[in-house]
Amino acid sequence: MACVRLTDTSLSGNLYGHLTMSKRIHSFIPRILAFAIASVIALGTAAQNVATQDTPAPRDPNIEAYQRYASQADGNAARGKLVFEGEKARCNRCHTVGEDERRAGPNLLGIADKYDRGKLIEAVLVPSKEILAGYGTSVVVTRTGEVHTGIVKRRTDSRVELFIADGKIQQLSVEAIAEESSDETSLMPAELHRVMTQEEFADLIAYLSDLKDPNAYAMAVAGAPQAIESVARPIRLEPFHDGRIRFAHPNWIAQVPGLQASFLVVENDPAKVWLLEVDSGVTRKMLFLDLKNEAYTGKNKGLMGLAFHPHFKENRKYYVNHHLLEDDQFGPVVIERRATKDLRRDSGTPSRRVLRIEQPTLAHTGGMLEFGADGFLYIGTGDGGPQTDPEGHGQDLTCLNGKVLRIDIDRRDPGLAYSIPKSNPFRDHSDSRVRQEIYAYGLRQAWRFSFDPVTNDLWVGDVGQNMFEDVTIVRAGENHGWNVYEGFRPFSDAFKKKGREYVPPVVALGRKHGGSVTGGYVYRGKRSPSYVGVYIFCDFESKRIWGLTQKNRGLTKIRQIGTAPDRVASFGIDRNGELFALGFDYGMVYRLVLDDSVFE
Repeated sequence: MACVRLTDTSLSGNLYGHLTMSKRIHSFIPRILAFAIASVIALGTAAQNVATQDTPAPRDPNIEAYQRYASQADGNAARGKLVFEGEKARCNRCHTVGEDERRAGPNLLGIADKYDRGKLIEAVLVPSKEILAGYGTSVVVTRTGEVHTGIVKRRTDSRVELFIADGKIQQLSVEAIAEESSDETSLMPAELHRVMTQEEFADLIAYLSDLKDPNAYAMAVAGAPQAIESVARPIRLEPFHDGRIRFAHPNWIAQVPGLQASFLVVENDPAKVWLLEVDSGVTRKMLFLDLKNEAYTGKNKGLMGLAFHPHFKENRKYYVNHHLLEDDQFGPVVIERRATKDLRRDSGTPSRRVLRIEQPTLAHTGGMLEFGADGFLYIGTGDGGPQTDPEGHGQDLTCLNGKVLRIDIDRRDPGLAYSIPKSNPFRDHSDSRVRQEIYAYGLRQAWRFSFDPVTNDLWVGDVGQNMFEDVTIVRAGENHGWNVYEGFRPFSDAFKKKGREYVPPVVALGRKHGGSVTGGYVYRGKRSPSYVGVYIFCDFESKRIWGLTQKNRGLTKIRQIGTAPDRVASFGIDRNGELFALGFDYGMVYRLVLDDSVFE
């Protein structure tokens, strides 16, 4: 599907054609379909990608019996393969094992590299506990009242293709569709174990436990050591504020320019920004901004990032990246807001629309905003989905998905709410369809990135697809490979072009290390000399925190430096270069204490 230009004044386009994603449908569709819909085995998650049920799984005695048996019995992998392919389970209707063909569920080759036996057991017995974004169910209602549920395979200007039950494909004309919504469930039967004996279930788990990627070791060695050493004394994460103060799924924090002990903390949903003051042991939490009437909110939907204008203390301008549902279209939007004169709350002045980005699905929306030393605003965008980027948005220079963008927020070009910097690499491209806002491309989900204030390197944590989580240094005009490459490994030839150069990441961490990278910062503080120049980042799912060094964008050293007490959705930094981590589930801000640790 071609991507069209959308500005602050133009909200039209072909994102969904005539599709309507009405919130009304959310209230009744889950009740109608709850008996029929479950979820698929997850292969990877991200802070902005994870969909986890708020209520614990029911304590079904039958489930517990199967869980106990499979935990104690070895099972037989050869017999398990027959169960996988047999008429009882028929797992191969929706899953492949190594084939390039995309089906309703993920390719399971390499699942054992990510999940241990206990996790595999849980994933089959309680499939709706966690799912991979993009494998949730879309609910489509036609103009004649027919309801279709499935997983989006492909979306074009004229039709939508859904994977439906039994792995079949349903094609629907855009003109025939009245409404569409998403439901964070999928098509894997919730009670699959009931069609097999306990012995057969243990055999199935044994087969899944053998599904390791034979190339994973070689690819992991190319991107990172197979085993990452830990520092002798790990860093500590200490609560930064009074534990009685919590935030609802926070995903961004930064110190407020012009204020000594004040930080802004962004909540994803309910789309609020809070002023957090920590002074002499006293913590105060005050509402700074409420965008609930402007942002599209829901599970993993809402506010994604915020950036202060370089002259915030003088002009009081700041920018927010949030999800939007408007004119039957979903997508991220960047808005300009203004603070009060004392900088302690939003002024209430209406938002100025800066840029809206077209999205083919609700997945992979990026979210990062950051001003560079050049004064320009950098914006991280995701490939927009569906899974595997089947339309090749990451490689498509005519759309904004799967990119890092750079715009001049202080000037305006005709028809735009911003200006294209003269130094942008594609500003004078011979093809008029190429989006001049693009700074770099070939990224899947640039959730968090940051600039090294000393070298000005732009470090990006790029959330992976099946096998690898990337950390890369991005420069103007570069192609970072997605979806031709995932990490150092070839992924697809569908959009590979002769003569194009693909820049590899600094490090690509395999699934044994984690499932969703959270980009961080190069440490330039003064409290821990051994960490100066070390890039610090983590994995959202495993909670591992790493530090690495590089030379000429090649990895020189990587160490596990600690483990977070919560899943970290974002890091933050104060004016002294000291780091913070945001706990997504418990809603706490933690200070990274590096003082007693040595990076060696």
